[in-house]
Amino acid sequence: MTEAPPVAVYVHWPYCSRICPYCDFNVVRDRGRAAEQAALAAAILVDLETQARRLGPRRLVSVFFGGGTPSLLDPEALGRIVERARTLFPGNGPAEVTLEANPTDAEAARFRAFADAGVQRLSLGVQSLEDSALAFLGRNHSAAEARRAAETARAVFPRLSLDLIYARPEQTARAWRDELAEALALGPEHVSPYQLTIEPGTAFGRAVERGRWRPPDGDLGADLWDVTQAVLEAAGFDAYEVSNHARGDAARSRHNLAIWRGAEYVGVGPGAHGRLDLAAGRLATRAARAIGDYLDRVREAGVGWDEVEALDSSAAAEERLLLGLRIREGVPLAQVKALGLGPDSPRAAVLVEQGLIDIDAERIRTTEAGRLVLDRVLAELIA
Repeated sequence: MTEAPPVAVYVHWPYCSRICPYCDFNVVRDRGRAAEQAALAAAILVDLETQARRLGPRRLVSVFFGGGTPSLLDPEALGRIVERARTLFPGNGPAEVTLEANPTDAEAARFRAFADAGVQRLSLGVQSLEDSALAFLGRNHSAAEARRAAETARAVFPRLSLDLIYARPEQTARAWRDELAEALALGPEHVSPYQLTIEPGTAFGRAVERGRWRPPDGDLGADLWDVTQAVLEAAGFDAYEVSNHARGDAARSRHNLAIWRGAEYVGVGPGAHGRLDLAAGRLATRAARAIGDYLDRVREAGVGWDEVEALDSSAAAEERLLLGLRIREGVPLAQVKALGLGPDSPRAAVLVEQGLIDIDAERIRTTEAGRLVLDRVLAELIA
């Protein structure tokens, strides 16, 4: 009997106690919205069931609660979503369940309630261990609270990942090295260090446009990247993706790997994206962004989709390349055949000569140097 294809589930919980100035995600302030949140949790269950019926048998790989700040979600509601996903998509083994959390939500009892509801992996948004940096980033926790939250999480959850933001204004390579070392001392098995990016429409985007401050230049960014790789590699972490480092294969994010490898994933919640392989081919779905619109869509149609696009072979191959070159293992050439890439491709040959990619008869992958300038590599390959 053929095993059902794998599927991941992404749940978007849009509420935040504070909107960070660098964030361009689909988020809203968490104030006086208890009835709306209860309605949203119920709608997510309906949306999940509808999409499961359309998909047919699938094997659940992971459930990832992102946002927003999904640690604001009621643990009982989270448990119902996890249980429904497991029922709709039965698997041969336990699915990975990840929850993104802020240090301000780190009461031990609350973390234990999430663990009892099925969460095994916590992704903690530490972002920095310097109070001045946290204030600049608009975070509502202190460095001491971040350390306590990491210690609490390590005692409750089998797996702990820390998110950090670097390439901040006036940050030095030496200071970043010390901060990374302090983060590693908290005992995570997974670290996601992200360079600060200035997104249009965010508070930071407007501030930079007005000349209030400038992000670090490219040379300093490259130096900080080098420090990141050196410190984490020396500590036994493998850079299996551009911004994700794990201490051993078991510590890698199974959910993110499924998406980077081109697996199907169901997106539920306002603004959530999904990729589904149905009779019509590969579909790209996006749920309505506004919470009220999402609730209306689910009430009327049973599913929150606002946009559905059938990807042709070229679009699907392009997306596969965009995601797959983020990870060290790269992409099988058979999956990007529509782009005309191969060992003899002139576009690829130039990048091989520059030391930015490796390519053979089976697979294309970026080198460490190529991952540092990934946007440029992708632009040249897709052109």
